[in-house]
Amino acid sequence: MKILVLGPGAREHAIILALLAEDADHEIVCAPGNAGIARSVTTIALDANNPQLVTDFAVDEGFELVVIGPEAPLVAGVADPLRAAGIPVFGPDRAAAALEGSKEFAKRIMAAAGVPTGQARSVHDLAAAAAALDEFGAPYVVKADGLAAGKGVLVTGDRQAALDHTAHWITRGNVLIEEFLDGQEVSLFVLSDGHNVLPLSPAQDYKRINDGDTGPNTGGMGAYSPLPWVADGFVNEVVATVALPTVRQLEAEGTPFVGLLYCGLIVTAAGTRVIEFNARFGDPETQVVLPRLVTPLSSLLLAAATGHLGGMPAPTFSDNVAVTVVLASENYPDAPVTGRPLGGLDAASAVEGVHLVHAATADSDGTLVATGGRVLNVVAVAPSFAEARERAYRAMNLITLEGGHYRTDIAARVAR
Repeated sequence: MKILVLGPGAREHAIILALLAEDADHEIVCAPGNAGIARSVTTIALDANNPQLVTDFAVDEGFELVVIGPEAPLVAGVADPLRAAGIPVFGPDRAAAALEGSKEFAKRIMAAAGVPTGQARSVHDLAAAAAALDEFGAPYVVKADGLAAGKGVLVTGDRQAALDHTAHWITRGNVLIEEFLDGQEVSLFVLSDGHNVLPLSPAQDYKRINDGDTGPNTGGMGAYSPLPWVADGFVNEVVATVALPTVRQLEAEGTPFVGLLYCGLIVTAAGTRVIEFNARFGDPETQVVLPRLVTPLSSLLLAAATGHLGGMPAPTFSDNVAVTVVLASENYPDAPVTGRPLGGLDAASAVEGVHLVHAATADSDGTLVATGGRVLNVVAVAPSFAEARERAYRAMNLITLEGGHYRTDIAARVAR
């Protein structure tokens, strides 16, 4: 199959590696990709956020499937003209992508569908924000309504910090003040063809920058899968109470959701609640879910894109576990230092059960350099979490990046 993957980062690299692992002779092109992706498939310097440019390229080159990785092109409506041109697209249209592009929209859909989630207040000024903060009390949860590259959420016990965060984001749009939900977080990917859904294996990611879940939120510093501590029937329960009602509500409103519904969940004492929805594969959870997938990924993506999930069996996964650790540039997540060379990648890749997934790298005269905050992922697959962690950190310690840093406690609890 001739497949176009849109996006520049680790999620897209993980998707491409899973497609290549099928040994199905796919012809894959990534736009724009990165230096790591370019070592596996053809990359092209195409603006993935430009709907017409992407559509013209896909039509001219005869792609049979387009997979949209990041949120920005989805919210920009890249899927719409592609579908109008008759090309199967894995990724929702602009209207349905508002499930991620607007937290207010997501809360409205959840309310209409009866999906369990936390209370929230949408505020337009600081006075309303202060009142909502006092209503819910500490810890305070503040979320920018629109896309914020993983930096729009603040959870803090400091009321003034919550107000300052609100003041920063309210200049760009509405802000949600939410009640704090306490419990273990779970990420569950659910494939949707607009009517039917199929779940993948759950994962857990680590949003805070530092060990012990301290410091500011990031796009994600590591993840692991599966989750041996979730209750039997957990995935089926989430499908029945969260994913399917949401997809059917969007269908009823004339905005069918075709693609990947990311359910960001928290398991509280009162039951499972939705923290957020995303409209695409999560990063870095994709890096640990897809290496365990036995069912060919291309068959799932195409079935979702063409409305044929209903006749497919549930995806199967290997018994192995996967752990990923993110290497970040100095001063991430604030103003990361970029342009520094990477070393030791071949030695790290040679560790048994390990592969590298590139997030923000470029080739500079034959030397790989870091071009962003989250630079790459070390992914380790093994029979046990203890072994996967040992492999991941052994490989990470072979990589050099001046000022580079990473968390040392990814999957530590579950390994114990």
